[in-house]
Amino acid sequence: MSLEIKVPPVGESITEVTLSRWLKKDGDAVAMDEVIAELESDKATFELTAEKAGTLTTVAKEGDTLPIGAIVASINEGTAVAPVKEVAPAAQPVAAPAPAAALVAEQASSLTIKVPAVGESITEVTLSRWLKKDGDTVAMDEALAELESDKATFELTAEKAGVLKTIAKEGDVLPIGAVVCSIEGAGATAVPAPATAPAAVVIADKAAGYAAGTPSPAAAKILAEKGIDPKAVQGNGVGGRITKGDAISAATVDMVSENPQGGRSKAGSQPVSTVAATTKPQESAAKAQDSGRERREKMSPLRKTVARRLVAVKNETAMLTTFNEVDMSPIMEIRAKYKDKFKEKHGVGLGFMSFFTKAVCEALKEWPAVGARIEGEEIVYSNFADISIAVSAPKGLVVPVIRNADGMSLAEIEKAVAGLAAKARDNKLTIDEMTGGTFTITNGGVFGSMLSTPIINSPQSAILGMHNIIERPVAVNGQVVIKPMMYVALSYDHRIIDGRESVSFLVRVKQLLEDPGRLLLGV
Repeated sequence: MSLEIKVPPVGESITEVTLSRWLKKDGDAVAMDEVIAELESDKATFELTAEKAGTLTTVAKEGDTLPIGAIVASINEGTAVAPVKEVAPAAQPVAAPAPAAALVAEQASSLTIKVPAVGESITEVTLSRWLKKDGDTVAMDEALAELESDKATFELTAEKAGVLKTIAKEGDVLPIGAVVCSIEGAGATAVPAPATAPAAVVIADKAAGYAAGTPSPAAAKILAEKGIDPKAVQGNGVGGRITKGDAISAATVDMVSENPQGGRSKAGSQPVSTVAATTKPQESAAKAQDSGRERREKMSPLRKTVARRLVAVKNETAMLTTFNEVDMSPIMEIRAKYKDKFKEKHGVGLGFMSFFTKAVCEALKEWPAVGARIEGEEIVYSNFADISIAVSAPKGLVVPVIRNADGMSLAEIEKAVAGLAAKARDNKLTIDEMTGGTFTITNGGVFGSMLSTPIINSPQSAILGMHNIIERPVAVNGQVVIKPMMYVALSYDHRIIDGRESVSFLVRVKQLLEDPGRLLLGV
């Protein structure tokens, strides 16, 4: 019975894909859920898997552009025995058939781990950190590495148990679908063979491979820049090809072989005495001193995205900031009186953020333009309040969202804030938890900020800045008293929010915070 394999839906905005590469050939026996081809859209690369076990019959060709639902291949159910019989005669003339069989079994048990699709708008990620080392034994679903995009950090897990062989390095920028590592011995059923025989077969295969000694384009560029002869480099790629990693390793060894005076120990290199004579001691001392005064680090994808978006907001919005001050005495009295009972009942502390979030939600009901956004030539008003909370995470600023905060109690808001903050500290936030949002609150007061002008979190139109609480003398009913005061700032897009709306919104927030009973009564 034949089963047709079609192009699956891969996203609402994607109508066609390109068959970039067949991973299995026509007539190959495939297992259920085995990857048979790679499909590429204008946003990401996807894997096409076999829905049943059987013999593959290809229909589309590499490079074909296929609409969603088009037939790519078919699978005839049943085990294909013919290919196995063909391999045996071809292997008979080989001098060492047992090691060759062991090598085939070993290769069959190897599983490649690729960069998964993590979002429609994400086309590449950075391998920020290996959690396991090369050669480590890993269990199924165990975290292997951390992948970092311009929006979030993800964990790469082992799809099977086995021995890890790393391919990519920390700091590498990898496209979606790129091979990160492999797991050797995953479900292996290799034929027993002498310990030394497989190694000999592997070496012979690399030496006699069709691409032995031939560098890849990226490797050739690195070797040319370093002046290294490809013949002196051992290739570890398919067929003995010299990979980019091989070239980088060779270049590193070449640099280490240089002596401190700048001369090389290799034959044919410039003599040490010549280089030392042409180097001025003053320049060497100056360079050594400068290297200790500066430190350079590559910007993370998250930092680059934050920088790009902040500059875009400054250039694309008419941003203004209005200020006010809030007497925090009533809220501080409530916290002091009920914080122990609140924590005992709800399991979280009673902080300031829940009061500010509730006050913002109430004010947004009266001044909906503050929670609106511009899309093209239209203004989009929201009948809900998804409040974004700015959090300083170890890798940079993130803004997770509390969904439907207008329908939450103080306890529910505190639990949501605590959960999102914990995820931010552990780099566990997902893209869904950081997208959307109708209004943002940021609290610079936790770092001691007294006054600032927060920048809008695009595509939102306003952001509220909280600051440090400082006891100051203020006039109350004609008398000077000491009160715990906080400056609050509202930055807004003047294209959509007028001065009357922005000031009235901030005054309303002030009223609700200085009289928390209004939050309970809705007045």
